[in-house]
Amino acid sequence: MKPEQTIDFHLRWLWLKIIRIYNTEASKFGGTMSVGYVLLNIDKEGTPSTKLGPKMGIESRSLTRTLKSMEEKGLIYKLQDENDGRMVLIHLTEEGKMYRDTSREVVLKLNEFLHENIDPKELEIFFKVATDINNLLDNSGIYEDVELENVNNK
Repeated sequence: MKPEQTIDFHLRWLWLKIIRIYNTEASKFGGTMSVGYVLLNIDKEGTPSTKLGPKMGIESRSLTRTLKSMEEKGLIYKLQDENDGRMVLIHLTEEGKMYRDTSREVVLKLNEFLHENIDPKELEIFFKVATDINNLLDNSGIYEDVELENVNNK
C-alpha cells in the first residue's frame, strides 16, 4: 500500500498544513499555534492545569513547557483553587485575553474560508467520518493481539 492510500497519511498531511498556516499567523504576533490553542482552552473562571492536557490532546511535558513560556510572556498566571488547595487554576492575563481573541479570529477565519469553499454535505460527511474514526480508535484495542516478534527475539 502506498502512503497516499492510507488514512493516516491524509490526516497528517492535512494537520501539518493547518499547523503551518496557524504558526505563520501566530508568528506575526510573536506566538505559536500551541500557545493559541492553549489560550482558546482556558475558561474565564480559570482552568485546572491537569484538565488542559487531556482536553487538548497534549502530552504533559509539552504542556508544561508551553505554560511556562506563556507565564514568562505574561499571557497567563496560576492560582491555587480556593476550594481545593491541591488544584492549580490557569487564568489569562489581560494580554492573554487579547491574544486569545486574536487566536479565535484566526481559527474562525480559516473555518469560514473552508465552509465557503467546501460543500456543506461534504463537510457533514467529513465530520461524521472523523467522529467515527475517533470513536473506533478510542474503543478499538486494535493492537492488543499484535505480537512484537522482532522486539522479543532481540
